[in-house]
Amino acid sequence: MDSPATADRDLIPRPGDPLPSGEDKTRSVRAMFDVIADRYDTVNRVMTFRMDVGWRKRTVATLGLVPGSVVVDLACGTGDLARELAGRGLTAVGADLSYGMLAAAPVPFPRVQTDGSAMPFPDASVDGLTCGFALRNFTDLAATLVETARIVRPGGRIALLEVAEPPNPVMRFGHGIYFGKVVPKIGALLSDGDAYRYLPRSVEYLPSPDELVQMVTDAGFRDTKRTLLSGGISQLITATRV
Repeated sequence: MDSPATADRDLIPRPGDPLPSGEDKTRSVRAMFDVIADRYDTVNRVMTFRMDVGWRKRTVATLGLVPGSVVVDLACGTGDLARELAGRGLTAVGADLSYGMLAAAPVPFPRVQTDGSAMPFPDASVDGLTCGFALRNFTDLAATLVETARIVRPGGRIALLEVAEPPNPVMRFGHGIYFGKVVPKIGALLSDGDAYRYLPRSVEYLPSPDELVQMVTDAGFRDTKRTLLSGGISQLITATRV
């Protein structure tokens, strides 16, 4: 891996700033995760009350791949999902835009710094792909899904974990307050305030549920299924490569 660049906090959008797009978004996302890398796992456990652990287990289980299968964990961060994959007997290869996140991995594993829309893997070379809480962070989600279809073999499986909005209006209201108001305070206390004020806003990048399912299907997958977890505060998209 190349030496990490110094994270530039000035690239992280402040409250009131418009959400970035294009290459500005790529630079902002990379800088944000470089800044919060060393405390990312801790903040995740606290702000989800450790529910994220169960969500990752569910994500890996839905792949249904045999032991020894090679799975790319896209936006792997510090390797939470990669370690879960390895625990199920799968061979995990991480890919992430942020060098800071890759460098902060507590347990070494094969990983590469790359953009999700241009991954350095041959066509149809892997059995599956996972991605945890990063769909909204890709600059070009459609291109990333097409790239995913390129590297996954026919019959291979993908499982994409992401935040969601609960369908129940009362729960949606409460979750909105928690995610929009409380999570940034937790992030500011334990890590970086600007980064964790940006994360709730980044949900605006997500397509609607129907659009997201259609995007996965259009990219080259079949049997695309969206499952809500924990009352709808997270979602799991699964599909099989055509």
